[in-house]
Amino acid sequence: MTSDIDATGTGGRDGGRVTITAIAREAGVSVPTVSRVVNGRSDVAPQTRARVEELLRRHGYRRRTGSGGGDRAALLDLVFNDLDSPWAVEIIRGVEEVAHEGGVGVVVSAIHDRAGPARQWMRNLRARTSDGVILVTSVLEPLLHDELHRLGVPIVAVDPAGSPALDAPTIGATNWAGGLAATEHLLHQGHRRIGFIAGPPRLLCSRARMDGHRAALAAAGVPVSEELTVPGDFYHASGFSGCNRLLELAERPTAVFASSDQMALGAIEALRQRGLRVPQDMSVVGFDDLPEMRWASPPLTTVRQPLAEMGKMAARTVLGQARGEAPDSPRLELATELVIRASTAPPGGSTPPGA
Repeated sequence: MTSDIDATGTGGRDGGRVTITAIAREAGVSVPTVSRVVNGRSDVAPQTRARVEELLRRHGYRRRTGSGGGDRAALLDLVFNDLDSPWAVEIIRGVEEVAHEGGVGVVVSAIHDRAGPARQWMRNLRARTSDGVILVTSVLEPLLHDELHRLGVPIVAVDPAGSPALDAPTIGATNWAGGLAATEHLLHQGHRRIGFIAGPPRLLCSRARMDGHRAALAAAGVPVSEELTVPGDFYHASGFSGCNRLLELAERPTAVFASSDQMALGAIEALRQRGLRVPQDMSVVGFDDLPEMRWASPPLTTVRQPLAEMGKMAARTVLGQARGEAPDSPRLELATELVIRASTAPPGGSTPPGA
């Protein structure tokens, strides 16, 4: 399972260690090819295998081992920006299911977009010789990006913050299509003045949801009004404050599309405190379909993204890389689905057109 090696001879870097990346560079082959040789895989050309094995012998390398001298247990690092969200719990659930099936341990960390925790995590990663890293909406400093490459640890990014600086596969959902479907649903019900509470602009998923929302408006011939778009951060408080901003407009919206379920719940609380009913006075749509949304009051109409499946796919992909397997695609997107519940209705709570 391991994808890195320790040096016992000369030629090492960082206290004698030469990474799988350095071996691949010297052999003139890819990192997955070296990993296949190290792990005893048969799907390597004989001449290539001989060249890599000769380099391993020449420098006296051995597979990394645990403190007891035998092969160490396989281990994955799962890294979030923050953990205080049921969204994170769903990702963890998916990763843990795949890891458990494969007898792999999982270390969960939060770095909070700060240099100190991120560097401490990197120190811990080097100490425990992880087999792979799953980054979830996390931002790492360029120096840490370089260090991960230098260590030769396989990496997968889930909902990357931007165009990935790492040469790594990414896992996401069809966020644009989800934003489109949510807004089309409200337009079909007769809403034309739709408030939008955005997610963090640094995240690709946030921008895609906004783009899908605006594409639906454009297709329906509804002008985009900048005053109807307010910022958020995916958490309850920003949904609460964002909805209050929309309610203070001279002409308030008849519906709100919040780009996360937690912000949608914050918006519903803002409406409740003003004595407004959902959906009779204002419709609300969320995004995620977290498990408790069916028990909200009223049950929330939302866009389901398969969070646990995204976690499973990330774990399978990074473990495949650790075995020397190339990912099927550099970018995998799992389908979203609109789930219609009781938090949406036509303006004024009447019967929807065509019903």
